[in-house]
Amino acid sequence: MPNPLQLLLPALIPSWNFFDVIAPSPRVEYAVTGGANVKPDAWREFRPRPAHVSSATMAARLLWNPRWNESLFLVSCAERLIDTPTAHSEDEIFKRIAADLARGPDKVEGWLAFRLVFVAREGEAIAREVLFEARPRALAEIDVQ
Repeated sequence: MPNPLQLLLPALIPSWNFFDVIAPSPRVEYAVTGGANVKPDAWREFRPRPAHVSSATMAARLLWNPRWNESLFLVSCAERLIDTPTAHSEDEIFKRIAADLARGPDKVEGWLAFRLVFVAREGEAIAREVLFEARPRALAEIDVQ
């Protein structure tokens, strides 16, 4: 068995070649509509970042932050959908959004759609480009487990 320190070392001292490309991450936006053919009009950002995080919360998140880990997984799925679309990546994003909606205080019914948006600053303006939009799925048919 290798030395445990050798296994831990790459996690503690990351490689500078870890990222292939530095580029903006796609934002996941979702909408719930009344039918499969209804065009969404109110898109919402999925898990938007908070405007402010206290120091205590930030310190606690260094040790335990499963929600952020899941959000990083979603970004990875979104990036894969842009590069090489697969049903798995799309299914995972649908599952995570549906699970969050099911945990909410109100019962949400209808059809769920999501899209991937890249946001970039171009001079003084903010440009938004939609690179992928998933076909709506019935919320009742999405397996959230």
